[in-house]
Amino acid sequence: VQLQASGGGLVQTGGSTRLSCAASGRTFSATGWFRQAPGKEYEFVAALSYRGDRTAYADSMKGRFTISRSNARNTVYLQMNNLKPEDTAVYYCAGTTRGSVHATFRLQNEYDYWGQGTQVTVSS
Repeated sequence: VQLQASGGGLVQTGGSTRLSCAASGRTFSATGWFRQAPGKEYEFVAALSYRGDRTAYADSMKGRFTISRSNARNTVYLQMNNLKPEDTAVYYCAGTTRGSVHATFRLQNEYDYWGQGTQVTVSS
C-alpha cells in the first residue's frame, strides 16, 4: 500500500497550487490531507469520502481549498487558492479503511496509511 504525494513547491502570496495524492495497493474509504508547519503540531486540512459526496475542511481553509478525487486514477487532489504565508508547511495525504464510503475523518489517528509529505512554501 502506497500513498504518493506530489505538487506544491514555492508559491507567492495569493497564488495557487494543486497537490496530488496517488494511492496504490488498496482503496480507501476516505482520504485526508494534513499539514505540519515548522515547530507545530499536525493540523487537519481537508477530507473526502470515497464516494466523493462528503467533504470536510478546517475552518481556515474553507473557501480557499478544495479537495476532490479521480476514482479512475485513484488519486485525490487538493486545490489551494489564495495562499497565505501561514499555509507554509509540509502537506501529507492519508488514507483510511474505516467507516463507510460516505465517511470523512478529521483526526490523525483515524488514518492508517500516510504518504511521504510534500513541501508548500508561500512567500510574502
